[in-house]
Amino acid sequence: MPNNSVEETFQGRVPIKAGTALLFFRKEGISQKLIHQLKYKGKQEIGIFFGKWMGQQLKESKRFIDIDGIVMVPLHKKRMKQRGYNQLTLFAKQLSEELNIPIFDSILVKIGQSTSQTKKNRFSRFEKINERFHIVDQDKLKGKHVLLIDDVLTTGATLEACSNEILKTSEVKISIATMVISGHY
Repeated sequence: MPNNSVEETFQGRVPIKAGTALLFFRKEGISQKLIHQLKYKGKQEIGIFFGKWMGQQLKESKRFIDIDGIVMVPLHKKRMKQRGYNQLTLFAKQLSEELNIPIFDSILVKIGQSTSQTKKNRFSRFEKINERFHIVDQDKLKGKHVLLIDDVLTTGATLEACSNEILKTSEVKISIATMVISGHY
């Protein structure tokens, strides 16, 4: 639906074409447990499930029909080494398969290592996120409509920083999809 919680989060901050999330995040709720299992317990099949579900939802929506490719919010190399995987990889692969569009893999990179944002307040999230992302090859995104994906949308600081970097590319459009969105900021 237009004017949903995801789109409202970015209104007046970043020009996005459309936004969506599958679930609301509630502390101690099932969505929190699923994301925790995906990110910290290696249950990557959750990413596949969410990717299939999201792909079906996006196909049914007429608002996401012109997406050219998927861009994942990147993990820093150190975090990737610690965790051993990016929790978005299988989500992106399944979305790619469902929508029959490519993943623009490794085109957006994280250039600064930040601590986990899960325990930070809104101000701290925005303060630490600026200038932490870089587009490796703008030509690949030029004139494209990209679907920027992440697992959790809380304040939008990370997705805003990624979007601002992507928007340095000529004629690019961005839509955003997350697995869950926090019910409060």
